[in-house]
Amino acid sequence: MDDKAKLLQIYFTQIKAYRLLSFKEELDLAQRIRWGEGQCRQKLVESNLRLVVKIARSFLSPDMSLMDLIQEGNLGLIHAAELYDPAKQVRFSTYANWWIRQGILRFLVNKRRIIRLPQRKEEILKKIQRAYHTLTQQLTRKPVPEELAKEIGVPVEDVNTVLSMTNGILSLDSEGDDSNSESILDYHEDYTYNPEQVFLRKDSKAATLKVLNGLKKREKDILMYRYQFNGERHTLKKIGAKMGISPETVRQIEIKALRKIQNNPALYNYST
Repeated sequence: MDDKAKLLQIYFTQIKAYRLLSFKEELDLAQRIRWGEGQCRQKLVESNLRLVVKIARSFLSPDMSLMDLIQEGNLGLIHAAELYDPAKQVRFSTYANWWIRQGILRFLVNKRRIIRLPQRKEEILKKIQRAYHTLTQQLTRKPVPEELAKEIGVPVEDVNTVLSMTNGILSLDSEGDDSNSESILDYHEDYTYNPEQVFLRKDSKAATLKVLNGLKKREKDILMYRYQFNGERHTLKKIGAKMGISPETVRQIEIKALRKIQNNPALYNYST
């Protein structure tokens, strides 16, 4: 066993000594962290070090040290502990998962990129990355350069140039079932998801639904269709067809419902 393997073994033994926390304990520690008790942050971090190891192993490759990946993941874990909000009522491991992965991904990008891009091309690469993750979700497959170029509004030649400059591991057109194929976009930091934004959207949606529950059923249904609570945003005509009324009637009910919300402060008293 070489020195690195010995160090890893010692580290694994050390982190096994830290007890896993219950959800209630996590929330309590998070609240105390907000009160400025630094030792609570350390306890929250230590109890989740095994999670970092698990995630780091999924990024392991012959040219990457597991200890390096763990260290970068631990930085993400510490950042997550600083931001964790007990009011969101979510397990810390769920919240920290994204920050751990982003810490590791950022490290991989910096480590594996051979060529440092000029500022303009660096900006294009970031736009490509955002479009890549967005289109992957929309298309349920990896987008081709032409689709990326259209999404970010640049010539496809610019996209191909930037991608070709990143490094040799890039392969946008590799087969989807090739588990060994890698892309710089797979390692680039994902800006399309942020836990705080997700929690804020959930909170806002829950609060809005409570307001809508104070309306009549037809008013509530129309607003939910109009403002995408049921998926896509519906036109007046489409809502009218669903409900058996004219588009003009739908419009009038929508206006009435919105005015009712604006003019009735009691509808906003959803905190109880």
